[in-house]
Amino acid sequence: MIWQMFYILNGVLLLFFALISLVLFGLRRYLQIRKVKLGVRNANIVNVGIFHPYCNAHGGGERVLWCAVRALQAKYDNVKVIIYTGDIEISPKDILGKAKDVFDISLDKDSITFVYLKGRHWVEAKRYPYFTLLGQSIGSIILGLEGLWKHPPDIYIDTMGYAFTLPLFRYIGRCKVGCYVHYPTISIDMLRRVKQREYSHNNRSYVVRNPFLTWLKLSYYRLFAKVYGWVGQCSETIMVNSSWTENHILDLWDVPFKTHRVYPPCEVMHLKSLEHIENSNEIIILSIGQFRPEKNHPLQLQAMYELRTLLNRNEGMWTQIHLVIVGSCRNDEDYERLKNMQDLTKHLSLENNVEFKVNVPYVELIELYKKASIGIHTMWNEHFGIGIVECMAAGIIMVAHKTGGPLLDIIETSEGSQNGYLAADAVEYANCILNIIRSKKEENDMIRDAARASVERFSEKEFEVNFLRAIIPLFNQSI
Repeated sequence: MIWQMFYILNGVLLLFFALISLVLFGLRRYLQIRKVKLGVRNANIVNVGIFHPYCNAHGGGERVLWCAVRALQAKYDNVKVIIYTGDIEISPKDILGKAKDVFDISLDKDSITFVYLKGRHWVEAKRYPYFTLLGQSIGSIILGLEGLWKHPPDIYIDTMGYAFTLPLFRYIGRCKVGCYVHYPTISIDMLRRVKQREYSHNNRSYVVRNPFLTWLKLSYYRLFAKVYGWVGQCSETIMVNSSWTENHILDLWDVPFKTHRVYPPCEVMHLKSLEHIENSNEIIILSIGQFRPEKNHPLQLQAMYELRTLLNRNEGMWTQIHLVIVGSCRNDEDYERLKNMQDLTKHLSLENNVEFKVNVPYVELIELYKKASIGIHTMWNEHFGIGIVECMAAGIIMVAHKTGGPLLDIIETSEGSQNGYLAADAVEYANCILNIIRSKKEENDMIRDAARASVERFSEKEFEVNFLRAIIPLFNQSI
C-alpha cells in the first residue's frame, strides 16, 4: 500500500513538472513568434527593455534611468528603448517632460516606447503585510511577465532592483540580461539585525520581543537570501552603485567577475558653479530624499528637537534655523507618511522651523541649493546618496549617517581632508549641526572647498562612460 502511494505521488509530481515544462516551452516559443509579429526581431534594430515601474518618480533611481537612456541614445543609432512602467495614467510626453523639469535631462522621444503595465499593484508593499520581500518578489515576476508578453526585448535591464525578473527574461524571453542594483533586496546587515533582535522599520517590535518569531523570520530571510542569490546570478552584467552595495552583492550573489561599480549620475558641474546667497538672518538646513520609511525623516525632526535643547535657550539663534525637507511621493503610502511627519513636527513644536516641499521642480531646487548652508541625510545604510553628493557640489556642508555609501564612498572626516560630517543618532546630528553653526567661516569654507573638489568622480559624464562600458557584453552578443 505504501509503495503504491509512493508510485502514485511520484507519478503526480512527474506529471506536474512535465506540464510546467510544457507550459514554459510553449510560452517561450510563443514569445519568439510574437517578437516577429511585433517587428522586434529586426536585424537593424536592438530593442533595449528597461524595467522601471515607477519611472515617473523623481528620486535618484529615476536620474539613473534617464541618464542611462540618454547614454544609450548618444552611443547607438540603432537602439529602441522600451520603458516598462506602471504609471498608466501619465502620457509619455508628460513623463519625459517631468524628466526635463526635475533632472534637466532632454531625451529623443522618437526612439523611446513606453509599455504600460496595469499590474503594478502586485509589487506594492501594502499588498503584503507579512512576508513582504517574498510577496513583492513574486509580484515582480507577474509584472515582468506582463511586460514580456506585451513587448519582448532583445536586451533587458532591470534598474529598480526586481532581481526575480532576471531569469524570466533570460530563460523565457531569451534576452541578454543586465541589472543596475541600487540596494540589495536583502542584505547581510538585515540578517544581522534580525539575529541580534534590533528594532528597525522592517523588523517590528513584536518580532524583536519574541524569540520564536525571531527564529522564524531569520530562517525565512536566510532561505530568501539563497533564492535571491540564484536569481541574481542570471544577470550577465551587474552594475552596483557603491562599495557598500558591491560588498553585499558579492556576498549574496557570488559573482566576482560580473560586477561593475558604476556610481549614480550626480548633476555636479552646474551645481559647483552656484554661488551661495548669504543671509545672516536665516540658517537653512536642507534635506533631499523620497518620502520612504528607510530615509528615516523622523530622525531629522528628532535632531532638530535636540538642537533646540543644545542651543540652551538661545531663542534668537533658534528662530533663524529652518529645516527644509524636499522629497517626492510615489503613492498614497508616501503621502500618508508625509502627513505623519507633519503631525510629528507639530507634536515636537517644530512647525515654525520645519517646512516640507513635495515634488519640487528643478528650478526651485536650484534656488534651495543656493540658500542652504547645511545638509542633512539620515538613512541607515544608504546605498549611495545622490542627494548628498549634489548638496556637496552646491557648497552645502553635509551631515550624513555613519554607514553605507556616505561612510565608504562619499564623506571624509579626517583632519586636513574633511569634506563633511557623519553621525549615528539625533544627539550626534544636533552636535554636528551646532558645530557647523559655531565654526568660523574660514573653517567651513575649507570643508566646502574639499567637498566640491571630491565630487568629480560622481558626475553624469563619469556615469555614462562606466554604464556604457558595463553593458558592452550585452550588445556584443545582440548585434
